[in-house]
Amino acid sequence: MSSKPDSLGGEAQQIAPLPRISIQAFCETADVAEVIQAAGNDRRMDKTHLKIQMGGAPAAAEAYRNAPTPNVILIENTHGRAELIEGLDRLSEFCDPGTKVVIIGHINDVLLYRDLVRRGVSEYIIAPMSSIELVRALSEQFRAPGAAKVGRTTAFLGAKGGVGASTVCHNVSWAVARALSLDTVIVDMDIAFGTAGLDFNQDPSQGIADLVYAPDRVDTGLVDRLLAKCSDHLSLLAAPATLDRICDFNEDAFDSILDILRGNVPAIMLDVPHLWSSWARRVVVGADEIVIVATPDLASLRNTKSMLDLLRQTRKNDSPPRLVLNMVNVPKRPEIKAADFAKQLDIEPVAIIPFEPAMFGTAANNGQMIAEVSASSKTAEMFLATAHLITGRLEMRKPRRSLFPPLLTKLQRKKA
Repeated sequence: MSSKPDSLGGEAQQIAPLPRISIQAFCETADVAEVIQAAGNDRRMDKTHLKIQMGGAPAAAEAYRNAPTPNVILIENTHGRAELIEGLDRLSEFCDPGTKVVIIGHINDVLLYRDLVRRGVSEYIIAPMSSIELVRALSEQFRAPGAAKVGRTTAFLGAKGGVGASTVCHNVSWAVARALSLDTVIVDMDIAFGTAGLDFNQDPSQGIADLVYAPDRVDTGLVDRLLAKCSDHLSLLAAPATLDRICDFNEDAFDSILDILRGNVPAIMLDVPHLWSSWARRVVVGADEIVIVATPDLASLRNTKSMLDLLRQTRKNDSPPRLVLNMVNVPKRPEIKAADFAKQLDIEPVAIIPFEPAMFGTAANNGQMIAEVSASSKTAEMFLATAHLITGRLEMRKPRRSLFPPLLTKLQRKKA
């Protein structure tokens, strides 16, 4: 029985997207109808087909007298226990097997809840509720009992071309896998010009193109076979980086791939190319975390503001995107100061990475990460801090060694 509203971000990002299902809601109050509509606009409900009408349980029973029932029926009840039970008993005469019924009630009654469960009701939610609470309740109806936690996707994209979004993505992913020992997959979505293979000194013969150009073949086994192993905890779904085929994909081209990865890998890092197609927008808006990489110039500022405005509108139940300022303090180049850049956007950068061409050039040419070239550098520390931030894992500090055990050992030796 759900009753506690959820806060933005945090736990909300752990909710699994709903599958392609149909949901029909029968409301009795405008407030609940409005919340259901807001839930329907959440990114996790993107694949569902939602229809809302008024009338409660009597309207639901009448609607399905001569029509098949959807995957989920949402019913609001503002009346007493007897009226609700009577309405559900009528509805049960027309309800198809497998249809889930979720009740939104205004009474916190454990006995009523137990009675509803005995009648096959899937969930009882107490109003008032938040839209994200409703999304969670519906999502949990389609998760197998005992299923593993859903993997989190993080989309990295550049405010403009050439700002180093891929480099940031790869270094942060390496930190997540290496320092946090979290199984991680980098998905290089730049089919024609992807650099993930080069950055990790990998040259796989197969990769993401084999999946996106043949969606009917996509399954868990094939995805697993196409992953190139970079380290114990890091794998790569590489791009072929060839111009043999055009990269015009359908909006949902990557859905099945990401669904499989979510069910098997804790951390999925999406290296999104700098373009704005229907599929790119869907991938970015649907990610659990978003990292925008920008350089301190006017074009980056304008484009980042456009991205933030859109994402704040389309992701109202999520924490705001993270901002990384890259290639800061280029000699003799006029720049917007980091503080001014942040002030214009009303967002603080999670990392301000200095312009260090020698270190980055060495890493790129050797197929290494920054932490492998210079583990003690401030830049490596920033990548690690960003890894902690986007995974929600606090940095574990080594306990300080106590002076007392060695001292006691010396005293014991003297006594002996």
